[in-house]
Amino acid sequence: MQTTSAADIEAVLDESGPDYEEFRYEPATGGTRADVYLVTLVYRGNEYEVVVKFKPAGDDRFAVEPKLHDYVADRTDLPIPRILVFKQEPERNVPPYFVTERVRGDNLADQYGAMDQALWERVIEQVGRIMGDLHSEIAFEAFGRLMLYDDRITIENWRGNWQEYFADLTESHIDRLSETPFEGVESRAREAFEDTVQLVPEDGMPRLVHDDMQPTNLLCMLDEPEPITAVLDWQDTLAAHRDYQVAQSEFLYIDSTFDDPTVRETLREKLYEGYREHHEFEPDERYEQCKPIYQLSTLLWRMTGFDDAFAEDDLGRARAEFQYRQQFDRLLAELPR
Repeated sequence: MQTTSAADIEAVLDESGPDYEEFRYEPATGGTRADVYLVTLVYRGNEYEVVVKFKPAGDDRFAVEPKLHDYVADRTDLPIPRILVFKQEPERNVPPYFVTERVRGDNLADQYGAMDQALWERVIEQVGRIMGDLHSEIAFEAFGRLMLYDDRITIENWRGNWQEYFADLTESHIDRLSETPFEGVESRAREAFEDTVQLVPEDGMPRLVHDDMQPTNLLCMLDEPEPITAVLDWQDTLAAHRDYQVAQSEFLYIDSTFDDPTVRETLREKLYEGYREHHEFEPDERYEQCKPIYQLSTLLWRMTGFDDAFAEDDLGRARAEFQYRQQFDRLLAELPR
């Protein structure tokens, strides 16, 4: 991550912002990989808040995220911040950036301690509605990662076969395990995946899938009827099979968080209920067969980002590593034979 100074924020505000008398800023917290800053402007005694996000070094997909914000907001009811400014080629000596409105709320992962069963049910039902809305309104002609070309959303290295694309995606996660504390599970992961990936369907309608919709990328106000106030970080977005994201969400919000099987089933039904408000869904035999395969892929992706998520002196690092290894063993045991 590059180092951003007050001068960089000031350059953005002078180039693209409204008049202001003073400003202050702080780094955002959560799952983002880019430089993101919460900025407060003071004008005539009133405070106004925006978010500034700079392009990370080496990111060739940065421009697709601000485009997707408006694209999704225009086609769905998803809570997504509107883009105020996007500069691919700033006049000032700063990286490309965009500015969004500031949405109230804290990331969901930081609020786990304040949540009871009823709150979890409301949040997870809304997660289902968000996915259902996204999948019912936006579809593509092929599978792949979204890019921007001539200011249009396109698919990079598209595939007409979902199984082939999913295999490439998961194998890229496995290849990156050698750079993580989980290097030792690489061969087991590869063998298990190669033995089961043929069960994943080859066809299906490619839907818009936010491939990083983990709790750190949801802003929430828990006292609101609709707790989720924003879905953030759209840089990892795919045209993918809808079952992949449903299974992924079951893992991220339910199976990796709760041990009680009764609680898991209750929350699973809430997720499905929310999804069905916009899109038909029945967890049939094929879905149940593929679910642990999709969830294994999701866990492998989380493993590749482990060092970024947990600093070396983080007290939760050892516990998280143990949990990831437990989840890995459980998912391997649940794979269809």
